[in-house]
Amino acid sequence: MLRPRLIFAPRLLSSFLLAIIATGALPARSSLPEARSVSGMAIKNGAFLVGERLTYDVRFGPLHVGHGTMLLAGIDTVRGHIAWRALFTISGGTLFFKVRDSTVSWFDTATLSSLRFVQHIREGHYHADRDYQIYPERATYARLDKPEVPSVSAPLDDNSFLYFLRTVPLEIGRSYQFDRYFQPEGNPIIIHVLRRERVTVPAGKFNAIVLEPQIVTTGIFSRKGHAEVWLTDDSTHMMLQLKSRLSFGSLNLYLTSYSPGNRSR
Repeated sequence: MLRPRLIFAPRLLSSFLLAIIATGALPARSSLPEARSVSGMAIKNGAFLVGERLTYDVRFGPLHVGHGTMLLAGIDTVRGHIAWRALFTISGGTLFFKVRDSTVSWFDTATLSSLRFVQHIREGHYHADRDYQIYPERATYARLDKPEVPSVSAPLDDNSFLYFLRTVPLEIGRSYQFDRYFQPEGNPIIIHVLRRERVTVPAGKFNAIVLEPQIVTTGIFSRKGHAEVWLTDDSTHMMLQLKSRLSFGSLNLYLTSYSPGNRSR
């Protein structure tokens, strides 16, 4: 019997957004070019603005099973750093299994390095709350009330990685390797840029760039699954849809509406 937690993973939107849950190595596909390590890339201005909201329909095969939202909610100050605050949520479920998961990320507006990452997971009877303080200046992080442990240079969390990726000038046919996930065992993250195509989602028709992520995970980007992600082929690189093929079915996201935010905020 299919376990519902495999459908409603708490990092669904940010899984590409980094790992859905847990860990496990994923080998590179021989048909794709070798990934080159990327570091120190310049941040591209204008990829996102405060107030940007992206809303998604979540489907398991043909069934509508929930909604997802990505919101760049505002700008805060974290330990003296000016930081974006990004909120990702998933809600939905079935008659007997309800889900309400959210992650909140604070990341530096200049470098996009993560400063704090919080998860609130509500999946049926399973509840979990995690709060990580991340210290880019000394490459460490600490879970709430725990000692600091080693991190990486210019760390990114599940949420901030997606926003960072939107600033990268993605080239068709190229593969990118990133070693910036704040928990070192989650690296490397490899992104293959496959092709351009025209795509239709509930929010409209768009020119898109298609990516294949390979991430340290046992979720939808693991060796047992295959997933592709469509981003707008423009300066914003908004996520339009995500399609996965798994041994137990397909898990897909489709953009239903979007608001670009307000430059005056």
